[in-house]
Amino acid sequence: MKNTATNPATPPLLLERNGAIATLRFNRPEALNAIDVPMANAFLAAMQAIAADPGVRAVVLAGNGRGFMAGGDLSTLRAAPVQGAIDILTPLNQALLLLTQMNAPVIAQVHGAAAGAGLSLLLMADYVIAAEGTRFNLAYIHLGTSCDVGASWALPRIVGLRKALEIALLSDAFTADDALRLGLINRVVPAAELESSTTALAQRLASGPTLAYGAMKRLMRESMERTLPEQLAAEKDAFVQCAGTEDFRAGVEAFHQRQGPAFAGR
Repeated sequence: MKNTATNPATPPLLLERNGAIATLRFNRPEALNAIDVPMANAFLAAMQAIAADPGVRAVVLAGNGRGFMAGGDLSTLRAAPVQGAIDILTPLNQALLLLTQMNAPVIAQVHGAAAGAGLSLLLMADYVIAAEGTRFNLAYIHLGTSCDVGASWALPRIVGLRKALEIALLSDAFTADDALRLGLINRVVPAAELESSTTALAQRLASGPTLAYGAMKRLMRESMERTLPEQLAAEKDAFVQCAGTEDFRAGVEAFHQRQGPAFAGR
């Protein structure tokens, strides 16, 4: 977590649109993009705009400056520990629910440092690509607090309970290669290739069957709360819904024509 104040003249988050790809760039580089109240509110507003736009078919989360995100803003939490936490986490949690429930795949583009809420946030993405040299640390325990931003939900599901407890209770820093080995991220690339690699992946996903992506994401994320009969029923319902889409018809027709499908996201 970082101790600094927001420059009111600088937007704390930038929302960029390139065709079907929406990119959210956390924009407090002087604070390693630590989350304060304005950034949390801006994140929620951006997620509401993206969730309401069916033309968005892939989302990228990135940070400007030297790192992805250093966690929560300590100047806010020092001035008003309880109210500051409430004011940051209330909009942040609403934004996270929108992020995880949308059909469009979400890619986290990570570099420099991902600590505290920064690590928690990337765990909620669907795909994480990190630059070589990135450092990770859950970090909360060093401040005498429990975690937030969904870490206690996502981390045990990704690495298992025993390893999750080690990462959380010891809060030791680890490298991008460690994160890859643990399954916390999907890919490590040279820092100079991070932007281009992320863009190529986002373009690939943005040309895919967006509604099927959403159904697949929900099935995977909800599978641990269901019995096998419940999951089979959910799979059946999702498949039937997808079978009624334009993309399914295009995929089946392309298969019969022995050519690549052209999906419209509908």
